[in-house]
Amino acid sequence: MVKKLGAKLVNGAHDLVFKAVHNRCLIYNVCWEDPRIDRQILKLDDASRVVVLTSAGCNTLDYLLDSPAAIHAVDVNPRQNALLHLKLALIERGEFDDLFGLFGNGSHQAFRAIYQAVRHRLPAYAQTFWDEKIDYFDSASGKKSFYYYSTSGAIAWILSRYLLGAGRNLRSRLLDLLDARTLAEQREIYEQIEPALWGRFTSWLVKQPMTLAMLGVPRPQIRLISTQYPGGMVGYVSSKLRHVLTEVLIHDNYFWRVYLTGSYTADCCPNYLKPENFARLHANVARVHTCNATVSHFLKDHPGAYSHFVLLDHQDWLAWHKPEALREEWELILANSRPGSKIMLRSASPELNFLPEMVKSAVRFFPELTAALHAQDRVGTYGSLHLAEVL
Repeated sequence: MVKKLGAKLVNGAHDLVFKAVHNRCLIYNVCWEDPRIDRQILKLDDASRVVVLTSAGCNTLDYLLDSPAAIHAVDVNPRQNALLHLKLALIERGEFDDLFGLFGNGSHQAFRAIYQAVRHRLPAYAQTFWDEKIDYFDSASGKKSFYYYSTSGAIAWILSRYLLGAGRNLRSRLLDLLDARTLAEQREIYEQIEPALWGRFTSWLVKQPMTLAMLGVPRPQIRLISTQYPGGMVGYVSSKLRHVLTEVLIHDNYFWRVYLTGSYTADCCPNYLKPENFARLHANVARVHTCNATVSHFLKDHPGAYSHFVLLDHQDWLAWHKPEALREEWELILANSRPGSKIMLRSASPELNFLPEMVKSAVRFFPELTAALHAQDRVGTYGSLHLAEVL
């Protein structure tokens, strides 16, 4: 009885923290879904009308390179769209060096002046957010990089300071790992550093409800992982990290580089930060539209025949907390699709066993395609990747 009460209190505390974090904070300062995989699956063209969960907006800008007719970036957290709007404003202004300084280096000496030059291009809610938070780009701050702010960035800062400060040899080998050019080299280095990576502190930190809430991991995903993977959360994360660092080439893995070092490099960064892509982004910037709402509310207010839906992993949460909302979302997606529309989603679970029954007769899945691509994912933290095509 006491054990059950304790578990109930812990779960309730996690839900309260998760809700408070998502209602008050910027959660994601980078997207943790690999757009190189996404674009192979989505196959966007100039007729595509895309609905995507915004997150940090990096992948919206990556999709924009395929020149779709429209991308609707939807997020219930307006701070995520405020971040995307700042990137769009910098692209619209046309100064690539300023864009790369802020979002490539993570800081810029003239960050205040740059912000004032683009502030008028932002919607009012984004102005309000950045008026208070533009110091995230101050290199003289204690964290020195935008990528160590937001709740996920704060966890990255704690881990990176611990790992890079744990000893000169570990610091050197971690940086060597980022610069490795072959899988054999990666495997050799990882075998040497794995015991140090999973010491007492990192194992403890990964299991903490506050850590997981700040990383945007809801309790349903924790439950999925804890019940389906040996070793629970630590076993899950350590096995995923081992895969991505030993089985996928790391030389262009900007996801892990930025959280370890606080910045990208010219050769290892998202596509929106590469100079050869800037002109196309600038030409296409008006094709991006934002909406601060759930997917369901967006579709109710903006009905239409959309060709692509990129749902990230939020349906894990819906399936556990709001199954009726999950069904409603699928009903609206199908009502606002056309034959051949593509729906892409990820999950902490190795398989989708929580979808409403009516979905199975309305779409077809491509498990062989997505399983092969999932194995190449540079992020490597999800349990599975799925593509559904409307019949």
